[in-house]
Amino acid sequence: MSKSLQAIRGMNDILPEQTPLWRYFEGTVARLLDNYGYKQIRMPIVEFTELFKRSIGEVTDIVEKEMYTFEDRNGDSLTLRPEGTAACVRAVLEHGLTGAGQPQKLWYIGPMFRHERPQKGRYRQFHQIGLEVFNLDGPDIDAELIVLTWRLWGLLGIRDAVKLELNSLGTSESRGRYKVALVEYLSAHLDKLDEDSQRRLKTNPLRVLDTKNADTQAVLVNAPKMADYLDDESRIHFEGLKARLEAADIPFVINTKLVRGLDYYSKTVFEWVTDKLGAQGTVCAGGRYDGLVEQMGGKPTTGVGFAMGIERLILLLETLEQVPEEISRQVDVYLCAFGEAAELAALALSEKIRDQLPNLRLQVNAGAGSFKSQFKKADKSGALYALILGDDELAQQVIGFKPLRGQGEQQNIAFDALAAHLATCVVQG
Repeated sequence: MSKSLQAIRGMNDILPEQTPLWRYFEGTVARLLDNYGYKQIRMPIVEFTELFKRSIGEVTDIVEKEMYTFEDRNGDSLTLRPEGTAACVRAVLEHGLTGAGQPQKLWYIGPMFRHERPQKGRYRQFHQIGLEVFNLDGPDIDAELIVLTWRLWGLLGIRDAVKLELNSLGTSESRGRYKVALVEYLSAHLDKLDEDSQRRLKTNPLRVLDTKNADTQAVLVNAPKMADYLDDESRIHFEGLKARLEAADIPFVINTKLVRGLDYYSKTVFEWVTDKLGAQGTVCAGGRYDGLVEQMGGKPTTGVGFAMGIERLILLLETLEQVPEEISRQVDVYLCAFGEAAELAALALSEKIRDQLPNLRLQVNAGAGSFKSQFKKADKSGALYALILGDDELAQQVIGFKPLRGQGEQQNIAFDALAAHLATCVVQG
């Protein structure tokens, strides 16, 4: 027997009963970003592999272990994008969007790909919403990114479940001095480091700070702190950010071990984390990357941004039972018609109602069927009300109106009064 076709492990279908929550979440974010003056950009999901090697860093876990890379028919090495910042910077450079120091406030949405061990909240194809801001170098724009996420958590009803962690990585020069001190300290405790940290000590020592190994974490308690090596510019920038967050009454904690997993970060880094999802606690993260555009061949251009994981935030909404009741209902009114003449009239009437009430979710029965079967479909649709049109109603130019989810008797409504009645009832319902 041939093997049944199925999705690739870690790459999941989003089924019809799930998509209303996704659309609610994505729509909430899009409206918020419109209000803050961000413009959407859409990039390809496939890029030249060299883009990610140059931006993310060749000795990062993403490039070494996790990217989906292949050769196309021309022999070019291509990669499914593992994150969005590098692709956005490439697009900004290619199309000259930051020429003459012009600020840009951009956002994007879409799938990313990493070959990781699939688990709840961590998939091989996952979806992100990302923001990138160019040519604004003050702590005010760093603060704005955090403030708007705080507002988003409020809109979604999850503020009490997330915590903001902050750190500053300084400039490349101050970070270089810190790396020397960190390597010297860790080398003296090499036998107490886990195998992965011993490897990172030679390739990317800052990533040791991000270890989950308990023994290595114990060693790090007395390790040098990045804050002691910050240059004056980075220190002033970080103090300015903290002052703005305090002015906006946004709580935060300083996490000196927060380094993020990508090489391009400098100065501000931050994460929004939760303890409601087990091991997958980060729901939004980002920071400043002032040297990345120049590193990728452009003129010196400051940059700051973040990405939020849609799957994890959807999971958090479900875990906290913060899914609005109305989004699970995809139909407001279900129209049942009996007989060919009634079906023709139902088609004309439904389109007239849609002209008058464009936001009404009106479903007309398809496939005919008995009174019982159509009412069964009306109930299963989740509609608040059923409309009933048969030969008797058609002769009187009325339509039966029956509540499906609450009290109330069936009544007849004249065709020309139906739109006004539905507008009142559906709003009240």
